[in-house]
Amino acid sequence: MKTAFPDAERRHILQEAIQQGQAYTLAQEDIAFLASEDLRPVRMQLELLKTEHALREHGVNATIVVFGSARILSPEDARAALALVKEQSDVQPDDPGLQRALALATRRVAQSHWYDEAYSFARKASQCFEHEGPCDLVVMTGGGPGIMEAANRGAFEAGERSVGLNITLPHEQYPNPFITPELAFRFHYFALRKMHFLLRAKALVAFPGGFGTLDELFEVLTLVQTRKMGRIPIVLVDSAFWKRLVNFDFLVEEGMIAPEDLQLFVMVNSAEEAVDALREFYAMTPP
Repeated sequence: MKTAFPDAERRHILQEAIQQGQAYTLAQEDIAFLASEDLRPVRMQLELLKTEHALREHGVNATIVVFGSARILSPEDARAALALVKEQSDVQPDDPGLQRALALATRRVAQSHWYDEAYSFARKASQCFEHEGPCDLVVMTGGGPGIMEAANRGAFEAGERSVGLNITLPHEQYPNPFITPELAFRFHYFALRKMHFLLRAKALVAFPGGFGTLDELFEVLTLVQTRKMGRIPIVLVDSAFWKRLVNFDFLVEEGMIAPEDLQLFVMVNSAEEAVDALREFYAMTPP
């Protein structure tokens, strides 16, 4: 028996259903398809190419990468947080949780000078290097709070550009407000983010930090040590922190690294010394 040909209205309904279906969606517009397991290599390539294209477009050819803890507060915020915890602790002096919080808040006030040093370094470095010499260095950070915010803020208040490479985390990390808007990027993959940290890096300045900072720092040291990456100045700020955290001399004594590997980095104690270390490496004359 011959099936009745659908009328115009029915044809329209069928066509609309097809056009709204996932199969008919253009591959580049199919979010579910792009998010699938099979498309991971494509997503990784997109994360590489999108940032690469934008940095080229905006003429960012060389960077000073600044690493450091996201937990470090500005002096103002640290003092405000301490005052709040102290007020709560005065009401409940026997609460062990509040006593721990009070001890940490007190430590955060002491640590806040690192925020000031990161701010000062980025401000000075942006003014010195953004338009000077063959390197034309632009500050680049992970784009989050803490030391990253301080460095982006220093460049911002110097009237210069800076880059932020933010990343999506389980506890969402938001970009700090001092990144140059057209140079604020967000990543899903740590590997691609770290690749962009290093593709244009002409200097690395590491302030005190935790696992993330150590991961990033030691990856750079490994790449330079194994000559997968050319020599760049690697500056560790606050020698007391780094010497207590990592016993580099012990690694030499145990034969885990060579004595000359200690020349891959320098330790300093101030923003001024960090800027001087970069100037010395690139043989720039102070103004």
